[in-house]
Amino acid sequence: MGTDVKISEKERREIVERYRYLLRISRNILDTKDVEIIRQAIELASLQNEQMVRRKSGVLAVIHALDVARIVVEEIGLGRTSLICALLYVAIQSSRIPLEKVDEKFGAKVAGITHGLVKVVELYNQSSTIESDNFRKLLLTFAQDIRVVLIIIADRLRTMRTLDLYDQESQQKISAEVSYLYAPLAHRLGLYNIKSEMEDLVMKYTKPDVYRFIARKLNETKRGREKYISEFIEPLKKDLEAHGLKFEIKGRTKTINSIYNKMKKQNVDFEHVYDLFAIRIILDSEKKNEKSDCWKAYSVVTDKYQPNPSRLRDWLSVPKSNGYESLHTTVLGPDNKWIEVQIRTQRMNEIAEKGLAAHWRYKGIKGEAGMDRWLANIREILENPERNAVEFFDDFKLNLYDKEVFVFTPKGELRRLPKGATVLDFAFDIHTEVGKKCVGAKVNGRNVPIKYELQNGDHIEINTSNHQKPAQDWLNIVVTSRAKSKLKQALRELHYKEADVGKEILIRRFKNWKYELTDQILNQLVKRYKAKTVHDLYLDVATGKIDMMDVKEFLVELEKGEKKPDKSELEAQRSAENFVQKQEPLEENEDILVIDQNLSQVEYKFAKCCNPILGDEIFGFVSATGGIKIHRKNCPNAADMRKKFGYRIVPARWSGGKEANFQATLKITGNDDIGIVTNISHVISKDLKVKMRSISINSNEGTFEGTVTVFVHNTGDLDMLIKKIKDVKGVFDVVRIDTVV
Repeated sequence: MGTDVKISEKERREIVERYRYLLRISRNILDTKDVEIIRQAIELASLQNEQMVRRKSGVLAVIHALDVARIVVEEIGLGRTSLICALLYVAIQSSRIPLEKVDEKFGAKVAGITHGLVKVVELYNQSSTIESDNFRKLLLTFAQDIRVVLIIIADRLRTMRTLDLYDQESQQKISAEVSYLYAPLAHRLGLYNIKSEMEDLVMKYTKPDVYRFIARKLNETKRGREKYISEFIEPLKKDLEAHGLKFEIKGRTKTINSIYNKMKKQNVDFEHVYDLFAIRIILDSEKKNEKSDCWKAYSVVTDKYQPNPSRLRDWLSVPKSNGYESLHTTVLGPDNKWIEVQIRTQRMNEIAEKGLAAHWRYKGIKGEAGMDRWLANIREILENPERNAVEFFDDFKLNLYDKEVFVFTPKGELRRLPKGATVLDFAFDIHTEVGKKCVGAKVNGRNVPIKYELQNGDHIEINTSNHQKPAQDWLNIVVTSRAKSKLKQALRELHYKEADVGKEILIRRFKNWKYELTDQILNQLVKRYKAKTVHDLYLDVATGKIDMMDVKEFLVELEKGEKKPDKSELEAQRSAENFVQKQEPLEENEDILVIDQNLSQVEYKFAKCCNPILGDEIFGFVSATGGIKIHRKNCPNAADMRKKFGYRIVPARWSGGKEANFQATLKITGNDDIGIVTNISHVISKDLKVKMRSISINSNEGTFEGTVTVFVHNTGDLDMLIKKIKDVKGVFDVVRIDTVV
C-alpha cells in the first residue's frame, strides 16, 4: 500500500492525540479489555518490520486508520466491533494480517466483517472499474454485511478530506468513484451529512471554479443571511414556548452542490436562488408525544407564516425507507421570501444525520426490516450472472436514489416503491409469477391497465391470467430494478424455449428434405437472414419470421453450386475478418495512448464531439456498446458525462509514441478581401505542408467566417498553424472548435 518510513515528532504527537480522542468518544461502547484490543489493532495498522507505513498520499497509515475509526464512531455512530474493524482495515490493505489471526485475537464478529473488507481490497487490487465483473463482486460484498460498506464509506470520506495530497489523476478517479457509488450509498443509508460533504468535495475537485465561486458568494452574503434567519426565528421562539414546547431552532445553509443544482435547475444566477438555507426546529419530546408535538410545531409555524400547501412533506406518518422521519413545509417569510422549515425530534434528527446506524440504538423503530429487504433486493440483482456490468449497475443505482410512493395490498399491507412505479412493478414486487401473469389491476375499486402509475395511498388488487406471457415492451413500463431484473430473466427463458422450438422445426424439416444441418450451412443461414446469432435464427424460425420454403430454395441453390460455400474460402474469410478486427484503432495507435493500467487490449476511438489531438488533456469513456471513446477534458460533454456516468470514466494519457494524423477544425473570421481564401490555403498546404480535408467560407457585407478541417500531428503543430493563419493579412481571429466539418 505504501512505503515504510520513520516518523517525525509532530506525527508522533498527532497519533497520541487521535488515539486519546478516539478512546474519549468511545468510552460508552468500550470496556477495560477493549482498550488493549484497540492498541493491538492500531499496532497492526501502523507497523511493518518495525517501521511506520505511509499511504499513497504521504499520510501515515495509522493516522488514516484512527481518523476512519473516529468517523465510524462519531459521525456514523457504530459500535465496538466496527471501531476495531476500521482500525484493522488499513492493515488489511497492506495484506499484513492472516484472517486466522484476526479470529484468534479479536473474535468471530470482527473476523466476519474483516473477511468482507479483505474481499473488497482484493477486488480493488484486481480492478474496480465498472466494466469488469469484479465490480459486481465488490457491490455484492457490500450487500452481505452493511457494516462493510459503512466502514468503506468512512474510509472514502477521510480520503476525500485529504484529496489535495493526491495527484490530479487520482483526484479525478477517486472523485468519480465517490460520486457514482459512495455518495449515493451514503444517501440510501440515511447518512445525509456524509452524503452532502462527499458531493461538495467531489465538486471541489471536478468543478473547482464553480465551487470557489459559490463558496465566495456564500461567504460574502453570510452576514445578511444570519440577520434574516434571526428575524425569522425570533417571533417563532416566543410562540413555540407559549405552547409549552421544548426545542432548539437554527438555520442551516444549503450545501454548495445543492445550490449549484438549484442554479442549473431553475436556470438562475446565485443571487436569484431563493432557498439558500432551511430553518430546522428540533423538539425535545417523549417517544409517545413525538408526532403530536411535531404537528403542534407545524401549526405554530403556519399560523405565523403563510405556508405553500404544495410543499408539505409528511415523513412522520410513513418514514422513508432509509428511516428518515421529519415534517417539511415551505412558508413565506419576511420580505416575501420562501423559506423551508424542517420539524423533527432529537431522535429523528439523530437518525436523519447518522442514518441506519442510529436505528440500532433505538429499539422498536420501523425501518430496519425495510433496509433488510432492500439489501436482499440488491443481492438478487447482483447475483444474476447473465447481466452486463453497465446494465446491472444502472439497476443498482436505481435502488439508491429514489423518491417513494406508498401503496397497499388488498390485506392492507404497506408497500414502498419508487415514484413512477406502475401496476406491473407492484405485481413483480408481490411475486415474480404474479408479475409474469399480470393483465391489469383494480386500483381503489376500478380497473386499470398494467402501465397505470401508482399514487400515494392506492389500494391495489392484481388481476392475472394463466394465458398471459411477458412481452418485450413491458421493459418500457416497469421502473423498479426488481421488476426489470425479473422481467429480463423471464424474457430470456421465454426466448430460449421458443429458440428450442425453432431448432426442432429446422432439424425436422432438414430431415424431411434429406439434408444434413451442418454448422457450415447454419452460418450461411445466419448471414442470409441477417440474424445476429444462431440462437436468433432459431427464434426467427419459431416465430414464423423465416419462410421455410425460402430456406428450402436456398438449400437447392447451394446444392446446385450457385451458392455452395467453399470451405477454404470460408476459412479465408473468417481469418480476414479476425485480421480486420485486430486492425481497429487500438492496434493502429497502440503506441499513442495509455488507457487505465487496469485495462489491456481494449478498442478505443477518438470522440467526434471534441476531436482530441496528441498533447490535449484527455480521459476515456466506456461506451454502452463496449470499447473506449477518448475525449478532451474540456470537451463540451465532459461535465455531463462525469455527473451522469462517472463510473464509465477511465484515465487515459498520451504515451508520446509514434506520430499519427489527428483531425482538427478551425474557425476563421476576417475581412473579405480578394485572394484571402487563396492566401489561407497557401499557408496551410504550401508553407506548413499540412494536409487539408475541407474548407468552407461564407461572406457577409465585407467580412467572412469559415471553417477549415486539417490533419496535424499534435497540439504544437496546431498552435503553429493557428499562429501562421492569424498572420495572414485580413484575418481577425482563428480558434479551434469541436464541430466536425
